[in-house]
Amino acid sequence: MKSSNALINKISITLGILFLARIGIFIPLIGIDHEALNNTIKQNGLINFLNIFSGGGFSTIGIFALGIVPYINSSIIMQLIIKIIPDLENLQKNEGELGRQKLTQITRYLTLIWGFIQSLSIALWIKPYVFTWNNIFICDCVITLTTGSLIVMWFSEIISEYGIGNGASLLIFQNIVSSIPKNFQDYIINFNKNNTIIYFICISLFCISILIINILIQEGKRKINILSTKQLNTIQEISSQSYIPLKLNQGGVMPIVFASAAITIPTYLYNILKNTSFAYIIYLFSPNQALYLPLYLLLIVLFNYLYTSIILNPEDISTNLKKMGVSIPNIRPGSETTNYLKIIISRLTFVGSLFLFSIALFPTLIYYIFKLNTLKGLGATSLLILVGVAIDTAKQIQTYIISQQYDNMM
Repeated sequence: MKSSNALINKISITLGILFLARIGIFIPLIGIDHEALNNTIKQNGLINFLNIFSGGGFSTIGIFALGIVPYINSSIIMQLIIKIIPDLENLQKNEGELGRQKLTQITRYLTLIWGFIQSLSIALWIKPYVFTWNNIFICDCVITLTTGSLIVMWFSEIISEYGIGNGASLLIFQNIVSSIPKNFQDYIINFNKNNTIIYFICISLFCISILIINILIQEGKRKINILSTKQLNTIQEISSQSYIPLKLNQGGVMPIVFASAAITIPTYLYNILKNTSFAYIIYLFSPNQALYLPLYLLLIVLFNYLYTSIILNPEDISTNLKKMGVSIPNIRPGSETTNYLKIIISRLTFVGSLFLFSIALFPTLIYYIFKLNTLKGLGATSLLILVGVAIDTAKQIQTYIISQQYDNMM
């Protein structure tokens, strides 16, 4: 009974925080022509993409317009810095909980800096849509948006610590889900205009296919059998029970998110560099052009390898196996184990990248075959994130229930 009440409290805290985070998006900054700004955002691919992940924050320029994006960017930057600075890497590996707290505090400072930079950029970007643009407005805009990003970061930490976990992911999940009703309304309008059942069937098959492929990506693992030196006499039994689970897609949804954002840059540059010698070259990388899909595939592969290298280090795995007196059958401990793991991880990353690209390719195929623009608003990237976060959250709840049952038994 206590475990169920504790779970209900965690869910209540999570829903309450998500509700507050959603309200903050619709508290707008004053002195802005929001209607003209919203029309401009619809025509800008990069800003429209960011607007989806901010839950419409960029179209309203609310106090939580930046959302969780500065915190996510700071976390990624922090992971890169840890690989470069030995002292930070030592904090992560050898200092335990105290070291993690120090790294978390540094990440918060980076969030403050990143939020300030993004807030200043927004203040300069919305200048044409501000009734009275001066230094006072710039200060108000920067302070409000930066403070809002820090509050959202605090919300995510509350959900992670006192809620059901995955605070940052749930905030992104909420922002994407909030756009679903409007997208379905657009689909219904198009369906009535076309007066054909093909449109509805294509969208349904599109969503179901992405869900199936996404579950395969999220749950797919390569099991690397390991063997303890104390159990050499029971190799067959141990090899079937002891293993290292290497996920098919270590980077999760982040590679396709970064690739989807980066692929909009050529279109943005083309609009700036029109009537120049570089315009035609850049135009080849625009949507529906010859080099668009090859560039998209290349970006997904590059970001996937980069993100995998950040969160998974074969040398660390090899060192930990050697310390525990555990080895991979037929593979010597040390450098040979490291090289073996590098090859396996590299292959898994490449295959995972192809799966991610296949998801990103679905909307394009449907457009060319049926001339239906299903990518508008709720696209492949959004569905990939929704399913991934839903699976992780369900696992968090299941793990908590099992741990509570175990504590009650003890």
